[in-house]
Amino acid sequence: MEANRIRLRLYSAVLTLLLLLGSVGFMFSENLSLLDAIYFSIVTMATVGYGDIHPHSAVGKILALILIVGGVGTFLGVVAIITDTFVKRREELIMRQKLHMITGLFFSEMGNGLLKHFARLDPETDSLHKILKISNEWKNADFIEAAKGLKQHRFVIDSHRGNLFELREYLHKQADLLLRLIENPIIHEHGEFSDLLRATFHLRDELLNREDLFELLNSDRKHLEGDIIRTYRLLIFEWLRYMRYLKKDYPYLFSLAIRVNPFDVEASAVVKDP
Repeated sequence: MEANRIRLRLYSAVLTLLLLLGSVGFMFSENLSLLDAIYFSIVTMATVGYGDIHPHSAVGKILALILIVGGVGTFLGVVAIITDTFVKRREELIMRQKLHMITGLFFSEMGNGLLKHFARLDPETDSLHKILKISNEWKNADFIEAAKGLKQHRFVIDSHRGNLFELREYLHKQADLLLRLIENPIIHEHGEFSDLLRATFHLRDELLNREDLFELLNSDRKHLEGDIIRTYRLLIFEWLRYMRYLKKDYPYLFSLAIRVNPFDVEASAVVKDP
């Protein structure tokens, strides 16, 4: 898209200069009015050529040749770039929609459960509850403020608070889903989600390669806690982006998502009377 923007600016500048040159030149060489000169320059560059106006002087004919040689290609180039931009935007929109569907599948099948496992190991969950207690009243500004709060949050994991064996078993059961997601070519269009999947897969491998998760060296425990923090942080930011997308485009999916919010201790999927 950026390359198209640069090309469009370049072609537009050349086209404007040629149009200016042709209009001014035809006004003086062919004694045309400004409107007729602009009209003749445009129909020449667009290869329309109605024949109602044509150059009589040698200078006018030379100008027409310059517009035909330089202007036709430039004019068609601008049209082609604009068309290509619209097509790419449409393709990117479809790609984003598919990516959001995949993200929704990930959180439905695995992500929300993984967040709950991590939250049990997090001694700072109270501050996260305050930042991420999303409601139907949230606006775009609230999501921006929550993202700022997450960036300032100190992510901490204390593996003594939970059961690493249960976390390992949970990740092991999701191996097929992780593998299918990583192999999906659409995922590579979203760098943050790709990083999350790699971090999750790495954490799974680290846990699976420990025979005994109950008796760990302090240095090894710190290493595992660092891997969990990396995955935890990426997972929370991706979850917040996904919730923002649901709030904007799919309110009925957002309603369920906030009712099962892993950072709301009072969350429940059951719809209760107001």
